[in-house]
Amino acid sequence: MTKGMRRIGGCGLAIVLAIILIISMVGWALSFLDKPTPFQQLDPVPEALPPVGGAEVPDINVDAPGRTSDKLTWWSEQLANDTSIPDQALRAYGNAELIARESWPKCNLRWNTLAGIGWVETRHGTYNGNLFHRSSLDEGGYPQPPIVGIALDGSNNTTVVPDSDGGAIDGDTEFDRAVGPMQFIASSWEHLGRDANGDGDADPNQIDDAALGAATLLCFGDRDLSTEEGWRAAVMNYNQSEDYLRKVAAAANSYAIQQPATS
Repeated sequence: MTKGMRRIGGCGLAIVLAIILIISMVGWALSFLDKPTPFQQLDPVPEALPPVGGAEVPDINVDAPGRTSDKLTWWSEQLANDTSIPDQALRAYGNAELIARESWPKCNLRWNTLAGIGWVETRHGTYNGNLFHRSSLDEGGYPQPPIVGIALDGSNNTTVVPDSDGGAIDGDTEFDRAVGPMQFIASSWEHLGRDANGDGDADPNQIDDAALGAATLLCFGDRDLSTEEGWRAAVMNYNQSEDYLRKVAAAANSYAIQQPATS
């Protein structure tokens, strides 16, 4: 009896150790999601403000019908691999830069600033709060599953924002929630939303539209993002936090030298 109990106890201990090992390995793997592996050598990231400009976006006709960001596929392929930005998101940022250049020529917005915001907000439409069931952009540029933030009900250090659209974009009829890759609330999207994918609908859940909405917010008020003052004011208008600004700048500078963001 004693030997049998010992044998069972030893087997149980082995199972417990195996479970702990598996959990540790999963945790280790998850820690590198959206980040370079520990074996990838990265260059020092510039600390420039405004961030260094990213690779030049080729000139395309952004007024053409259809999803004009698709015309940037050849530009985005290698750059997406180098920066670890999903290629659809990268094309959306480049497309938004070109539209901003046409709409607000004095703004001087660069795609890697949009990418910095996209990284901090949702890891370019992939982070939804669930590490085990992450989102990814489908063929139309929509995160699946959809990305919907917490209710802005005053808890978790949030500002109370009562529902402003009958739950149309976030499904909440009591409080607004930030949605989509660039995290817009309904009341903001009402003023900033523009159609960038050519389907006739401005949707904050669609990456092209969301990137252009972010460009609209950043360029608001005739800001010049080629100056430190203008860039800081633009990003602070998105989120009034020095820590947020620092993270966006670090990501944008990383993308400027064509490597992944790390923080």
